[in-house]
Amino acid sequence: MDPERARELLAAERARIERALDHLKRQDTGDQKDVDLADAASELYQDEFDAGLADELREELAAVDRAEARLAAGTYGLSIASGEPIPDDRLEAVPTAERTVEEEAQ
Repeated sequence: MDPERARELLAAERARIERALDHLKRQDTGDQKDVDLADAASELYQDEFDAGLADELREELAAVDRAEARLAAGTYGLSIASGEPIPDDRLEAVPTAERTVEEEAQ
């Protein structure tokens, strides 16, 4: 894959993740007084769900960091497991892909 195209894809992926993290931060409405038990339970569930989503997004951001490091090192687009080329179609769909589809399936 062309390095410039890879940079574009990774920049777009980083922006998407950062927007999603920012959106999660802005959803926090703070403490409310006189909340009934059902509302409190729903809010607790949503807070836990959002925390899990934020963790996943931070993991995706770390994957972008690793992909950018591989790009700088000249190994972007090669499997970290075997060194085999990762098809451009896969990198277009998943810019942070670290392995081929076959290796990922194993």
